[in-house]
Amino acid sequence: MSARTSLLLGICMPCVKQNVSKIRIRRMELDTNLNMYFKKDEFLFAHDPEKMCKTGDVVLIRELAQRLTRLTTHKVEKVVYSLGDITDPITGKKVVVGKYRDDIEEANLLFGKSTKGFDYSKSNPRGRLENTKDFTHGETYIKYHEDGTEQPFAV
Repeated sequence: MSARTSLLLGICMPCVKQNVSKIRIRRMELDTNLNMYFKKDEFLFAHDPEKMCKTGDVVLIRELAQRLTRLTTHKVEKVVYSLGDITDPITGKKVVVGKYRDDIEEANLLFGKSTKGFDYSKSNPRGRLENTKDFTHGETYIKYHEDGTEQPFAV
């Protein structure tokens, strides 16, 4: 018995449809017998003709006034967080594991930088490893059978 909401926050999943992204909305549902909340996933299809979001991105979607198709009921509003680039929502600072990147850089200045340490200021943004290690941009398709061949983009 939840009220209809026009804005939802979800995670982009692989999708085989054209100009549409599959978004997983996670809600907590109360089990009255146990008096505990459990995760319940709901999948929505959002219109995304510009392909703004990639698999794993946290996106904000808005409900459309009129459905485009039977399944397409929402539209991708914006990408809130891209996968692999964690940002604290309150301060807006970049985070590594449990520390801010600024604090790590200050500690490196005080104690000396490790030669084996990773430098986030020199790292490239997401997308530089497309076709080598990052296959989230690839066109997905439905795997109908197991024939032993490698199918990297199958859903």
